[in-house]
Amino acid sequence: MNTVDVTIIGGGPCGLFASFYAGLRGMSVRIVDSLPELGGQLTALYPEKYVYDVPGFPKVLAKDLARDFIVQGIQFGPELVLEETASELIKTEDGYLLKTLKGLELPTRTVIIAAGAGAFQPTRIGVEREEEFHGKGIFYGVKDKSTFAGKNVTIVGGGDSAFDWAMNLEDVAGPMSLIHRRDVFKAHEDSIEKVKASRVEMKLWFAVKHLHGEDYLTGVTLENTQTKESHHHECDAVIVNIGFKSNLGPLKDWGLNIEKNQIKVDGHFETNLPGVFAIGDVATFPSKLKLIATGVGEAATAVCIAKTRLDPTAKLFPGHSSDMEITAPAS
Repeated sequence: MNTVDVTIIGGGPCGLFASFYAGLRGMSVRIVDSLPELGGQLTALYPEKYVYDVPGFPKVLAKDLARDFIVQGIQFGPELVLEETASELIKTEDGYLLKTLKGLELPTRTVIIAAGAGAFQPTRIGVEREEEFHGKGIFYGVKDKSTFAGKNVTIVGGGDSAFDWAMNLEDVAGPMSLIHRRDVFKAHEDSIEKVKASRVEMKLWFAVKHLHGEDYLTGVTLENTQTKESHHHECDAVIVNIGFKSNLGPLKDWGLNIEKNQIKVDGHFETNLPGVFAIGDVATFPSKLKLIATGVGEAATAVCIAKTRLDPTAKLFPGHSSDMEITAPAS
């Protein structure tokens, strides 16, 4: 494989913006991602969910935001290596050699890790028959809102995802309930107030204890977390939004400084390994905010620092794009 200026590990929003900005700066780029398509969690977990905190968009569907990130991120023709997991990073005279689990060897001069939360999987409720009903009434995300059209939907959770889906499914679902084991939430205040004012029934101080049904889910047993009393709750679908368990996987063995499953970086978003940067959710530093809005800024900074390392005569700030004549390679 050819040596590129920068290899970006992760094809989500931050990785895609890093690809765009590196192309803007005339750098050759490779994107490595374990998923079969670009877009990261926007595409894989909640394509039908609205995102409200991206500058310039009062609200935008995750799948539409991912589409535009992809168009922007690949316009300079980066090399795409999908369905490959980065497994080993070896220092070389010219930079690094990145190896994948399937045996590819990818030489690169610098690396930007934009791996999000790493390899992630949704947290399960932890009750009997949960795996049996997976896709037959138990869901951990929403790929297509029409799946829940007219159904009696129960959402489990008290964070942003739970409240966002309560709002986003209100126009297609039948009866809706939101189950949470207490009366304190981690969601944004505005989302909480909107759901409280909606037709969604909020059942607080309850937890799911048993699942019922033959081939498909028909209901659950709820237990009051204070009184321990139980009652039957009918529903066609349960959407579980109680978080994700993430793992950095092979990245843990690269010699990076890691703190609470995140990679520590300095003010240049550089790790303790020279020429290896980390941005987005996978990176940690004082006053870190896990937002797309801040992550894309980290991407631009990391790219510009990498550019000056590779070419000491290059300016750190290339100027505003509105003052440039940008010509992407012909497809």
